[in-house]
Amino acid sequence: MQVNVEWVDARERLPESGAPVAAAVYGTYPPDFHDRPVAGEDYWLVMPMVFMTHHIAEDESHHHDCFVDSDGVVRHPPGGPSEEHVTHWAALPPLPRMPVHHVGGAEARTALRLAYETHGSGGAAR
Repeated sequence: MQVNVEWVDARERLPESGAPVAAAVYGTYPPDFHDRPVAGEDYWLVMPMVFMTHHIAEDESHHHDCFVDSDGVVRHPPGGPSEEHVTHWAALPPLPRMPVHHVGGAEARTALRLAYETHGSGGAAR
């Protein structure tokens, strides 16, 4: 399966709340970063995140129009209050042979089996 990625400038448009996205994150490694050779250097990298119009963090702080990673780190579009910013985002593709991003329970096993059994377009059996 091939997927075309359309990057959206986070200053111009934001995804729907709850949408899983690939986020281009820009920031600067802190001076005490464990990998000292890159400490203080800028970076720009892609990571999976979820966009939320309203998010309550573990410390009970409220955030609006933010991106949250799997560790609960909150990042905002440029101009927002986070030290790192999401400059661009792209919608993640759905699961192979599915119109959704998540399947749970017994349905997950069935969906994976069907994806492996289906030949062509990236669904080749292993």
